[in-house]
Amino acid sequence: MEKNRADLIVKARFVITFSDDEKDVVEDGAVIIKDGRILDILKINEAERLYDAATTIEGENHVVLPGFVNTHTHAAMVYFRGMADDLPLKVWLEEHIWPAESKMLSPEFIRDATELACLEMIKAGVVLFNDMYFYEEASAEVIKKAGMRAVLGAGVLDFPTSIAQNTDEYLQKAETFIKQFRDDPLVVPAISPHAPYTCSPETYKRAISIAEKYSVPVHTHLSETQWEVEEIKKLYGATPIEHLERHGLLRDFMLAAHVVWPTEQEMDILARRGVSVSHCLESNLKLASGIAPVVRMMKRGVRVTIGTDGAASNNDLDVLGELSVVSKIHKAMEGDPTVLDAKTSLKMATTLGYEALGLANVAGRLKKGMAADLIMIDLRKPHLMPLYDVFSHLVYSAKSSDVSTVIINGRVIMKDYKVLTIDEEEVYTRASNWKKRIQEAFNG
Repeated sequence: MEKNRADLIVKARFVITFSDDEKDVVEDGAVIIKDGRILDILKINEAERLYDAATTIEGENHVVLPGFVNTHTHAAMVYFRGMADDLPLKVWLEEHIWPAESKMLSPEFIRDATELACLEMIKAGVVLFNDMYFYEEASAEVIKKAGMRAVLGAGVLDFPTSIAQNTDEYLQKAETFIKQFRDDPLVVPAISPHAPYTCSPETYKRAISIAEKYSVPVHTHLSETQWEVEEIKKLYGATPIEHLERHGLLRDFMLAAHVVWPTEQEMDILARRGVSVSHCLESNLKLASGIAPVVRMMKRGVRVTIGTDGAASNNDLDVLGELSVVSKIHKAMEGDPTVLDAKTSLKMATTLGYEALGLANVAGRLKKGMAADLIMIDLRKPHLMPLYDVFSHLVYSAKSSDVSTVIINGRVIMKDYKVLTIDEEEVYTRASNWKKRIQEAFNG
């Protein structure tokens, strides 16, 4: 019998599919890939009988699963990592980060810093990230070179910066960026009104109008700190989510980062409006912003996903490391070890991330016809022996350094721990050079 031709076959001890119409785990499985998409998922012996491929990746003692999704970050802030720590959010932002941004941000800075962020995320098994920053066209250039997927939100504020002099200019730049990348296969443009305390209701309305015009996501910070809650009450007479609801500003294509301090009523509003949430636990812990009521939100039907925030406040972009802490801390918060079980938690970091970013029809599950966005994790490590339950090991025991292979849109981006699309040494050299420039800018 003549075999069918494929571009790539990936074999593994376990294949986690999260597919609607197939078993979640295929033991001794193979993923067959052609033209960037999943052609089939079969037992290894069946795959060998039916398919030939130009390339085969042998995954003995590996698990294959959908790649991780970082649903809230500021990628280029990796160059501010460790620059200002152990501070509350308002002081951290106003006295350290915003002054640094005003002096340093440029397309060149964004381009170089984003490449370091891409390298870090690829090595940690992140295949898709949701960014909110400036000069996003420079980020897009690097992301396409790296072969990653990203939703890039053009930042919008109501005060002047080195990026724009007024709200009109921010919105104009955002719309220009959206038009430039709206049909790109890897980069999804978005618009990002920063937060209710930095953007007026009118600015949100205009941003949402642009998003609706081009069918792109809206990405915003929301209810992150108690200070924000009290500030919005003073300004508008309502808590942040109630405030946006009163002005008709919540949509099902909106992703809200943090949501640490929602009331019971506000959680119901988020569920009713279909707003997704990016839970950034480690950043919120480090800035002492609080811990979001994730379990209560999820019980109401709110889609909660995993974000790292920027590396200036986390201080890394490691979604798997984040996930392990998330899964454990909410058990303690709820006094219930059964909440956020390993399988549910893993979906928050993979499948639900694609859904929240409007890409559920693209990838996020290993299923026939979906784009081949997947990673391989090496199970032959001392901290992963012996193995009784693969979901348990991934969430409670695995480390991001166990990710050996990353495939995005059918393209092998990292193989045997080596990133193939980025020159690591060049990236490290540029990072060291930028550190010197940043220090010189502040030390005169």
